[in-house]
Amino acid sequence: MSKLVLGLDVGGTSSRAIVITLDGETVGRGDAGGGNPLAVPPDLAAAEVARALHGALAGTDPTRVAAAVLGLAGVSGFDQPDTAAAFQRAWDAAGLRCPVRAVGDAQVAFASGTDEPLGTVLIAGTGSAAARIDGDRITRVGDGLGWLLGDRGSGFWIGRKAAADTALRLQAGLPPTPLTGLVVRAILAADRTDGPDTSDAFVIAVHRRPPRSLDRLAPLVTEAALAGDAGAAAILDEAAAHLATAVAAVRDPAEATPIVLSGSVLRGSAPVREGVRARLAAAWPDAPVTEAGPAELGAAKLAAQSLRSP
Repeated sequence: MSKLVLGLDVGGTSSRAIVITLDGETVGRGDAGGGNPLAVPPDLAAAEVARALHGALAGTDPTRVAAAVLGLAGVSGFDQPDTAAAFQRAWDAAGLRCPVRAVGDAQVAFASGTDEPLGTVLIAGTGSAAARIDGDRITRVGDGLGWLLGDRGSGFWIGRKAAADTALRLQAGLPPTPLTGLVVRAILAADRTDGPDTSDAFVIAVHRRPPRSLDRLAPLVTEAALAGDAGAAAILDEAAAHLATAVAAVRDPAEATPIVLSGSVLRGSAPVREGVRARLAAAWPDAPVTEAGPAELGAAKLAAQSLRSP
């Protein structure tokens, strides 16, 4: 029987698995809830991943799987004893006999967007980072410092900037813009967008929220920008500039290796995506720029590459 490979994308809210042949033909797929052990207890995380495995391996002899790669954020914590033991039980229960290698989400995203072994991936979701990829290794990183110290241009950064600009306009008593109206309604869950007590109520409501939840405001900035709000457009243009700067931190000036774009901000915000693409084209005119595919497929491609490596 021909060999198969398994790829898994394990996140905080969902887990996806795919089994493919070495030629790239899909044999099975499965999905489940969040399985990142940094977000949920190891036993619960492993149970969700086991559900995804069950769907992907249904009707397939698991001993045919010759290599497997699991991609997740925060991979450094995956080898903790309790986590490793919980996931090993899931592999054993699924009938897998090959090693399952854990890699970071940057390597998986890059592999999902190109077949080249060397290049750059830019991820902009709740957080943001650029990474230079060499095979399945990261050799340089730009930003990725987390919401408190960096992640410039990310969904959190965009949302925080929108909230800060809104707070300043409210404090100054300036009339609402399309963006500030959307932001105030989202934060206060009310129709009022101005008034003598709105400024204090807005600030208090923002501070009561978990800081990273400000990333939920990012789509509102795109909505306002597309409706003609100049302030919203300026925020998104600055976000694109920050993301391009992160890429510049990991690439050589005349490099022609591919650049892969990944993450919810780059997928969902056309102004940010187009702003990033324009800056990348100006800096690296010979570099192909592609968008990442399904992360689980990128993981499976890495698994297949490991079988071809000498």
